[in-house]
Amino acid sequence: MRRLELLISNAEKHRQLIADAHDYIWENAESGFREWKTSAYLENAFEKLGYTLTKAGNIPGFYTDIDTGRLGPKVLILGEMDSLIIPTHPHANKETGCVHACGHHCQSAALLGIAAALKEPGALDGLCGSVRLMAVPAEEIIEFEFREELRRQGVIRYFGGKQEFLARGYMAGCDLAFMMHTSFGEGSFEAPNRGCDGCVVKNATFVGKSAHAGASPHRGINALYAANLGIAAINFLRETFREADYVRTHPIITNGGSIVNAIPAQVTVENQVRTASMSSMIAINSKINRAMAGAAAAMGATLKITDRAGYAPLHTDLRLSELFCEAANLLDPEHPIQPNPNWSTGCTDMGDISCLMPAIHPYCKGAAGPAHHADYAIASFDKACMNSVKVQLILLELLLENDAAEACEIVRQYKPVYPSLEAYMADLDSLMIDQDAVTMNPDGTALLQ
Repeated sequence: MRRLELLISNAEKHRQLIADAHDYIWENAESGFREWKTSAYLENAFEKLGYTLTKAGNIPGFYTDIDTGRLGPKVLILGEMDSLIIPTHPHANKETGCVHACGHHCQSAALLGIAAALKEPGALDGLCGSVRLMAVPAEEIIEFEFREELRRQGVIRYFGGKQEFLARGYMAGCDLAFMMHTSFGEGSFEAPNRGCDGCVVKNATFVGKSAHAGASPHRGINALYAANLGIAAINFLRETFREADYVRTHPIITNGGSIVNAIPAQVTVENQVRTASMSSMIAINSKINRAMAGAAAAMGATLKITDRAGYAPLHTDLRLSELFCEAANLLDPEHPIQPNPNWSTGCTDMGDISCLMPAIHPYCKGAAGPAHHADYAIASFDKACMNSVKVQLILLELLLENDAAEACEIVRQYKPVYPSLEAYMADLDSLMIDQDAVTMNPDGTALLQ
């Protein structure tokens, strides 16, 4: 109990530092790979605490290492920096529409609080191994065109910040990872789900031929009808999806024509395919591409498919989840929690980390209103930020005390999804598709790729 009291006290000493970071980042919300103000604020605060940082440089974000001086595993603790874009939110930036309607500002503030608490005298006493604190960009999959331009320029390889940091080697040497997220509801904490889906992000451009919709529609090729037929074909595939794969696919038409009296010549369908494994994601994505190609060919339209790897499925480490519940119950015994056996069909790039090391993505309460909504807000700073710092410090203690016995056992029992970073990246790269899926021959026949 004395160590528990010390950890709580170490967090409370930096309440104002955490609150200031929370307020600043809330007021200066930035979307993914644009978090320059947020990153600079955190970098300055970390350096004032005496930390030496490794900065990403051409994108926001950084990490720093803390060594206990005793051999043991390296624990990776992450905080996300990016916001959403919800122009209708009352606190959205008037120019960009950016607002922290998913609570990532709380994560960043908590990460700084952990850094400050670990500088306190005695904070590392009895611990073995090391800690890597990492501020990461771009968890939300938004602004496709902006990220695609960064990819074309060679600035990034992948659309997710954690994926990009993995590819750059910033997580090399880390043995296990955790990251707290905000949530809403009663109590203080929420155990991580058993896992959650991964996803691929898709754009399909159907190209037909314009004609006067009243006088000569027979001269046109209706790209909108081709797109509608493609969406119908996707819907007819749904009964072929296994329940065990937790498949979700939800296409929308983002460009459906320009004027009502002209046959639409070009229509864009944006979509995501979410599944519970990389193998099912690759297979189902191929099915959906085939369905859209068949629809385009049936209507005489051509089709360009652009797919980008979203996130890998998250596979929660059960023992790490149990240990988090133990830490949460020490901090708030009046609202005990236990591991959550349910699967989520949401996505996060914590899934990519879980492919290569034991990882969890638990939750701190404190928000009001559901995430990604215009009425989202932080109702309790104590729950969303202070409890986040405290429970992560307690979890770190449980992992690295007693010669890091718990952390060592978790690492020993872990069975990675991929044998190497290179194998993981190969699967991601297989989902990076730029394809002329349907071309038309001069004789009117279609060539499907």
